[in-house]
Amino acid sequence: MMIVGRFSHAAQVSAVSTGSWIMQTITTAIVGLAMGTTILLGRKIGEGQPEEAGRVVGASIWLFAVIGAAVTVVMQLAAVPCTALMQAPREAFDSTALYVKICSAGSVFIVAYNVLGSIFRGLGDSRLPLVSVAIACLVNIAGDLLLVGVFGMAAPGAAIATVFAQAVSVVLSLVIIRRQKLPFALEKKNLCFHRELTGHIVKLGFPIAFQDVLVSISFLAISAIVNTLGVIPSAGVGVAEKLCGFVLLVPSAYGQAMSAFTAQNIGAGKPRRAKKALACGILTSLGVGVFLAFFTFFHGDILAGIFSGDREVVEAAADYLKAYGIDCLLVSFMFCMTGFFNGCGKTAFVMFQGIAGAFGVRIPVSYLMSRAVPVSLFGIGLATPCSTLLQILLCGIYMKAVSRDPVLANQEEG
Repeated sequence: MMIVGRFSHAAQVSAVSTGSWIMQTITTAIVGLAMGTTILLGRKIGEGQPEEAGRVVGASIWLFAVIGAAVTVVMQLAAVPCTALMQAPREAFDSTALYVKICSAGSVFIVAYNVLGSIFRGLGDSRLPLVSVAIACLVNIAGDLLLVGVFGMAAPGAAIATVFAQAVSVVLSLVIIRRQKLPFALEKKNLCFHRELTGHIVKLGFPIAFQDVLVSISFLAISAIVNTLGVIPSAGVGVAEKLCGFVLLVPSAYGQAMSAFTAQNIGAGKPRRAKKALACGILTSLGVGVFLAFFTFFHGDILAGIFSGDREVVEAAADYLKAYGIDCLLVSFMFCMTGFFNGCGKTAFVMFQGIAGAFGVRIPVSYLMSRAVPVSLFGIGLATPCSTLLQILLCGIYMKAVSRDPVLANQEEG
């Protein structure tokens, strides 16, 4: 976004913003479904069953290979309709559709990376995904500078750089994996359709994926609402959302870690340890959240200025970011709590609270605020912290109810 904003105009920034949201929705679904692998694998490792863990990994590879192929074909056909559904500004329409087509052509790499990440999170190893994606990140930036900055390819250049970087990430992960001793036995016979395990992975992962997709759709709806206001608000919110995605990486990472840690400890019969981790996670995540909230609320113009030299776009982004400054505090609670529930296997509740926040609050509030006169991007952005607040309340109520679950209440630490 920063490179496109510096070397191109607002329409291209809008194209990357809208196209990214479409691809992010797909990625979110894959990540959510892959969480089923993380939870089940973590449980098998906690129970001390390496052979079963190997079967889980094999079933996951088969399942997501099929999903990757399907996504590639479907999105090549759906790129233009999705762009129209997003109400992309006329000046950015063609670039948005092309961005989606190029990115979706690399869906196999998106799927492969996220499956590998889910496997290693299930093992409690977050270092391998960090190393591979850090190198791929540098490759992505270099590709952006070359294709966007030097060759002036704008949004399509950014898409090509993204796909290439994802491919590098997957290859690096596989090279590193071959040199590591894994705590499970993965044999060729495991790389096949296993009805029971595949069903279990889907049962755990589908509610998370479904909820995450619907939440992403709610953000797509906000983006579509803002797109009707013109190219400057569209580009401004696009820049702000990119910044928000970066800022929210911290609580999001806590949530994923909480899922894996909880699953392993539940499998090992140590629920009290998982509950202690939840409290520690919330406190440490909140410590970072206070800093991020302050900087996002009071200095959003500085952050947005990194991504665009257009004064109007920067002002629009800064206005929208103030609402996310509030959300930075709230998500420290919400992500850790939902991560804990995912690790416990309570994925149906996580789906429910996510849908309630997205469709009960986020979309209605953003729509109403977009009809206010004068329109305020800060007002539209407030839909997000309002939604998060409802989700926290639901999580608190459910935490009281789930504390009576025999699995969580009666087992003692070994």
